[in-house]
Amino acid sequence: MNNSQQRGPGTPRTARATERSQARRAELIAIGRGLFADTSYDALSMDDIARQAGVAKGLIYYYFKNKRGYYLAIIEDAVAGLVQRASSTHDLPPMERVQHTIDGYLRYAEHHQAAYRAIVTGGVGFDAQVLAIRDAVREQLLGTIAHAAWGRAEIPALARTALVGWLSSVEGVTLEWIARRELDRSTVCSLLVRGLGGTLRLIEEYEPACPAPTRPPIP
Repeated sequence: MNNSQQRGPGTPRTARATERSQARRAELIAIGRGLFADTSYDALSMDDIARQAGVAKGLIYYYFKNKRGYYLAIIEDAVAGLVQRASSTHDLPPMERVQHTIDGYLRYAEHHQAAYRAIVTGGVGFDAQVLAIRDAVREQLLGTIAHAAWGRAEIPALARTALVGWLSSVEGVTLEWIARRELDRSTVCSLLVRGLGGTLRLIEEYEPACPAPTRPPIP
């Protein structure tokens, strides 16, 4: 039997082992998201996490090194879901894309409240790594909005500053909404989209190279 024949049977086994490992890691992240949704970071020890997850503590160390690594993996996974939900709009006309992006953002916050709060408030206290993750989310969302409004992601400093201000208001409004739940999602979405329309028109006054859409970006 030649070397390629000897190696052949091992390749599928390796691939299957990798798939199982990835699935197990994803399962632990899903479990952790639920745990941290109900209990603060500081209140959960690795023993608590292992017991509630029904796994050996060593398994969590194997995949994530420590509790902080586990927590950051959960936040990064949440960010990926948020960006995917908010930015899956490339086949829509520009203004529908804006509407869909904001609605997707709100839907994510509504259904993943603990993860959303951790992302936009900085996680455990003032956590530089979680804030860096949040900043990466902002960059992707700003790029999505700028591309929908002007067909490009690179924008002047003034336009960027104004959009960051609008996005900060989006985060504040969303946190208030998921905490109090006094408005339906469509109303909040309309409020935020109208606010974006006002911001775009203000940008146009200072940056004629960034004209506001010919019609307001509202439903």
